[in-house]
Amino acid sequence: MFGRKKSAESSGSTAVGARTTADPAVPTDRGGQPRDGRAPDGKKGRPTPTRKEQEAARRRPLIPEDRKAAKAESKIAERERRAQAQAGMAAGDERYLGPRDAGPQRRFARDWVDSRFNIGEYVLIFLLLILVLMFLPVQSVAITLIWIVYGYIILCVIDAIIMSNRLHAALRRKFGTVQRGTRWYAAMRTFTMRRMRLPKPQVRRGERPE
Repeated sequence: MFGRKKSAESSGSTAVGARTTADPAVPTDRGGQPRDGRAPDGKKGRPTPTRKEQEAARRRPLIPEDRKAAKAESKIAERERRAQAQAGMAAGDERYLGPRDAGPQRRFARDWVDSRFNIGEYVLIFLLLILVLMFLPVQSVAITLIWIVYGYIILCVIDAIIMSNRLHAALRRKFGTVQRGTRWYAAMRTFTMRRMRLPKPQVRRGERPE
C-alpha cells in the first residue's frame, strides 16, 4: 500500500519535471536550450542589458561621424567631375556638349570656321585698342578712329556673310538639309579669338572639313 503511494508520487514528480523542461511557453533552440539565454538550471548566462544599452544598440547614425572628411571627399569628387566635363567639352566630346554645340552639323560648322582666317576674330583686341586711342586729346584723331572702327566692323560682317553662305552650301551637299541656327552659330564663332573658342579648334587653318 505504502509502496504504491510512493510510486505514484515518484511518477507524478517525474511528469511535473517533464512539463517544466518541455514547457511550450519557453522557446528553445535545436539543442533544447532556452532561446532567452537562460542556462539549463534556469539562470541567465549573461547580465540583463540596461535600458540605455538597449536604446544605444537600436540607434543608427544618420550621417557619418567624420562629417568634415566626408564633405572634403564630396568636394574632391565634384571637382574631378567638373574638370572631366570641361576637358570633354573643350575636346568636342559629344557626351559633354550642350544642345547648342552638339550634333554633326555643328561640329562641321566649327571645323569650317576654324579652318579659315576670319577678320572678326580680332575684333575684341581691335576695339580695345581703339578705345584707348580715343582718349587722345587730338579731336581729329578720335574722329578718324571712329571711322576706322565702322569700316572694320563692316568688313567683319561682310566676311561672316560670305563664310556662312559657303558653309550653307557645304552643309546641303553633305547632309542634305541644314540644321536651324547653324549659320548664325558659325558666324558668332568667327567673332571669337581662336584660342578662346569652345569647343577648342580640332583642325588647322587651311584644313577644310570633308
